[in-house]
Amino acid sequence: MDSESERLKNEGNSLFKSGNYLKAAAVYTQAIKKDPQNPTLFSNRAAAFLNLVKLQKALSDAETTISLNPSWEKGYFRKGCVLEAMERYDDALDAFKIASQHNPQSTEVSRKIKRLTQLSKDKKQKEEVDNMRSNVDLAKHLDEFKSELAQMHVAEESWKEIFSFVVETMEIAVKSWHQTSNVDARVHYLLDKEKTDTKKYAPVVNIDKAFESPHTHGDCVNFLRQYAVESFSRAACLVSPKSIISYPQVWKGQGPRKWKHGQSDGFFLQFESPSLRKEWFIPSSSEKGQVLCRDPVALDISAHEVIPKIFRDT
Repeated sequence: MDSESERLKNEGNSLFKSGNYLKAAAVYTQAIKKDPQNPTLFSNRAAAFLNLVKLQKALSDAETTISLNPSWEKGYFRKGCVLEAMERYDDALDAFKIASQHNPQSTEVSRKIKRLTQLSKDKKQKEEVDNMRSNVDLAKHLDEFKSELAQMHVAEESWKEIFSFVVETMEIAVKSWHQTSNVDARVHYLLDKEKTDTKKYAPVVNIDKAFESPHTHGDCVNFLRQYAVESFSRAACLVSPKSIISYPQVWKGQGPRKWKHGQSDGFFLQFESPSLRKEWFIPSSSEKGQVLCRDPVALDISAHEVIPKIFRDT
């Protein structure tokens, strides 16, 4: 290293230590022009670019450092730090492991390996949760319900529409829960396309006040029954968060009515039609800081109904 490039390197180091990373990178660039085969200069500039979050430039300088001196652990360390900033944790871990091979005594590299091992594990688990959240297949958990529908409507194809209605309602609720950790208490109606006056009757009715008291609950049920008749609805799905109703506590310890699903947060989905009634509880948990809905749990509706029957028997 000639005297001028040495002077520029020292000037760059001073600027780097003072936090002036942009000026430091510029000075290191001047030094590199004077001594383009010096791995230390590229390593130092890589560190400056990393602090400036110019990650591609930092990675390029780290690679050049390695190519100029393949046995120097610093180039691999720089590369690992840049890849860590890019959240490429597996690649970063590989770089730090090579750095450790060249300098096994480095406690800094050892700490990085330990940290990256955990970060890589956490990222994989988070990706698994993301994948589970984005690939919700609720229909596969409703085979028994699907069979019952098909048997009751054997002479017609309407059961397919009813089944799709239930699955779609459940999927909308799951999506809302994943995004906000909540669902609004509502009843979704499957309206008759030919008979329903859609200007007067909407497919969704809010029932958030229904669980404030036995009186409001009774009034709500009467309203829902009348709405079902006047709107010519063929089926309905109630969706309600567990948090706003007291039933799990009421059911607790009551023999066959006993609540068996612990303290899990989640929501209820209750299906109502003139010929069939079903109910599910969709529990949720927190995984890696994200809310994740678990598989629907079928409930005994005769013991755990959230609202009484709203359709007359056929």
